[in-house]
Amino acid sequence: METVLITGGSGLIGQALSELLVKNDYAVRHLSRTVSGNEKYPTFRWNLSSQDLEIEALKNVDHIIHLAGENVGEGRWTSERKKRILSSRVDTINLLQNNLNSNPLKSFISASGISYYGTKTTETIFKEQDSKGTDFLADISVQWEKIAFDMNSKAQRVVALRTGVVLSSKGGALEKLKKPIKMGFGSALGSGKQYMPWIHIDDLCQLYLAALKDNKYNGVYNAVSSQHTTNLEMTQAVAKTFGKKLWAPKVPAFALKLLFGEMAQIILQGSRIDNSKIKKMGFSLQFDALENALTDLFGKP
Repeated sequence: METVLITGGSGLIGQALSELLVKNDYAVRHLSRTVSGNEKYPTFRWNLSSQDLEIEALKNVDHIIHLAGENVGEGRWTSERKKRILSSRVDTINLLQNNLNSNPLKSFISASGISYYGTKTTETIFKEQDSKGTDFLADISVQWEKIAFDMNSKAQRVVALRTGVVLSSKGGALEKLKKPIKMGFGSALGSGKQYMPWIHIDDLCQLYLAALKDNKYNGVYNAVSSQHTTNLEMTQAVAKTFGKKLWAPKVPAFALKLLFGEMAQIILQGSRIDNSKIKKMGFSLQFDALENALTDLFGKP
C-alpha cells in the first residue's frame, strides 16, 4: 500500500480527496498547523513561522499532494495578507524540501491556479503553454509552480494542476453564490460577461487520483470542465437549480471595488481555459456540463 501525504488535507478538497484515496487503497496522512488528536486521518504538525515539521510525517511517504494555501477570496488584500497568501503556498514547499531525505518520492503533485494566465477577460482560450500573466495572482501561481518544480530533485515526477472554481455542496465559491440567490436577491456581478472556469469537486479529486496512478502525468495541466461559463450564466444556473428567479440588477463593478479593493478583480475578471490536455491523457470528466454538475450537488429544483 502506497502512502500519500496531503498538505491542506483538512480543507474542502483535501477531505474529499482523502476519502477517494482511501477507497483506492492508499494510506493517507495529513500535515496541519493544528492537531487535536481527534482527526480522521493520521495528522502531523508543521509550523511555517518556526520552520518546524514533525519528521514522522515524511517517513516512508511515496507521494505528496500539496493543497495548502491561504484562501485568496477571504477579505481585502492588504500587504500583510499578500505575504501570507504567497508564503502559505511557496514557503511550505521549501519546508517540505528541506526535510525530505535522499529517497525520492514517486510523485509530488501540487495545486496551482488558472490565475497563472492573468486575471482578465479576453478572447483567448488559454492553454498550458500560453504566457504567464502579470498581476498579483498570476505572480503567485508562477512562483508556486516554480518552487513546485524545484521538487524534481526530490521526486521522480512533478505535476501541477491549474484549477478553476471548484464546485461543491459543502462550501467554497458555490456557498457564497447560492446564499443570496436562495434569499431572493442574487444577481450577476459587474458585467456578468467574465468567465468562471469551473470543475466539479469529484472530477478534480479523480484527476488527482489519475495523476497519482499514471506515471505519464508530468508537468502542468488545466483542471477545468469543457464548458465556458460566464458569471451571469453561472448565477442563472444556480438560481434555476433552487427554483429562484433573478430580480436584482447586476452588482456594479465600482461597488465591488469599494467593498473588496484589489481583490475584486477575481470576481470581475475571468477568461476561458482549455482542458484538451487532460483529455488527451485519457481523463474523462463525469460532470462536464454545468446543469449536470449542479443537479448532482443539489438535486433537481
